[in-house]
Amino acid sequence: MNCKMANKINLVTYLKSLGYNPVKTKNNSIWFLSPFRNEKTASFKVDSNKNLWYDFGEGIGGTVVDFVMKFNECSIKMALEIINSNIFSFPKQNMKIELKTDEYQYTVSKVTKLSNLNLINYLISRRIRMKYANKYLHQVHYSFKSKKEFYGIGFMNDSGGFEIRNSRFKGCLGKKDITTIKNGSDVVALFESWSDFLSYLMLKRKTPNESFIILNSTSLVKKVIGLIDDFSIVKCYFDNDDAGERAFKFLKESFKSPIMDCRYYYKNYKDLNEYLMVRGF
Repeated sequence: MNCKMANKINLVTYLKSLGYNPVKTKNNSIWFLSPFRNEKTASFKVDSNKNLWYDFGEGIGGTVVDFVMKFNECSIKMALEIINSNIFSFPKQNMKIELKTDEYQYTVSKVTKLSNLNLINYLISRRIRMKYANKYLHQVHYSFKSKKEFYGIGFMNDSGGFEIRNSRFKGCLGKKDITTIKNGSDVVALFESWSDFLSYLMLKRKTPNESFIILNSTSLVKKVIGLIDDFSIVKCYFDNDDAGERAFKFLKESFKSPIMDCRYYYKNYKDLNEYLMVRGF
């Protein structure tokens, strides 16, 4: 991975993966609330044609790599490692990349119970209580080639990999896979992410007598075919976007029995977590 390759990553998609959504769009200009500070009027612009950003509040701008450096307050080398660790999550703009295995070398130094205040505050900002977080999430400390240690919220998948999330980073350590949580019920609820899954528990105010499958990425939706055949009731709580719609349609066309599209309950919101945050539980 080098700067030229990294700068071809779709910047708008990258911002969305960090939890920042466009406030307005005008022609090729896509406006966001600045990721660098709290503000009420959007001053961060992305030129979707040039794949460049400019922050009018600070008078700076640049490429994808420039943004990652500023956002993480790190060097070019570290920025490339951060991008490299999450490269498969971002659609590219006309790019063909061949990556070597050693470019993804990382070390997990420890996996513990959640205790870091930054991570706990992040969960609180998403309205997720520790009662549920401590049952399904971990605190993962890891490093890449630079040996600088990072930490994040870890959600384990069926292959032993971790979905990693904090206020500044979203990625996966290890093999990308779905997460299945079975309890013998004939009802299964499907979610795109662990934050939506835990939001569901928050809204229910308990863990219902259901099994759960978390995709961790809509690109893995094909992996649930065969698994959901074991259930008489299948409920989908996907995002209200194109990817969520495609994933639901795929399951609907592939599964013999009817599948419940539960997005109706939060149809005016991006996803189940946003619905929870607005409801203020």
